[in-house]
Amino acid sequence: MKSIVVTTSAKTEFIDITSRIDDIARKNGWASGIIHIYIPHTTAGITINENADSSVQEDIIESLNKLAPANKSYKHCEGNSDAHIKASLIGSSVAVIVEDNKLILGRWQGIFFCEFDGPRKREIYLQFCNA
Repeated sequence: MKSIVVTTSAKTEFIDITSRIDDIARKNGWASGIIHIYIPHTTAGITINENADSSVQEDIIESLNKLAPANKSYKHCEGNSDAHIKASLIGSSVAVIVEDNKLILGRWQGIFFCEFDGPRKREIYLQFCNA
């Protein structure tokens, strides 16, 4: 298992971590298999989506803010219920196929760490399984 640390700078943001995952896969000789990427935080998530146009991430964040607004009266007393809801909607893990030392992603796809309760320092775990 490997891990990477992401330092976020805003309450809500998407950070493209595709190149960091790719670098780890190459440096460790992960040639053919699956990388499981897991976020061990209840107010953050991970997703695969378009990385060619940043307005896609902006649209996702805007839509999540409408679904789970920060200023709503929630029962959870820490003041970050919206972050828990958004993290649950996005999810805490993804799996990416690796073949011939390359991440198999669509032409416009990237892997995004999703912060919903920042700024914070977050850890991301990677587990590789050979094919």
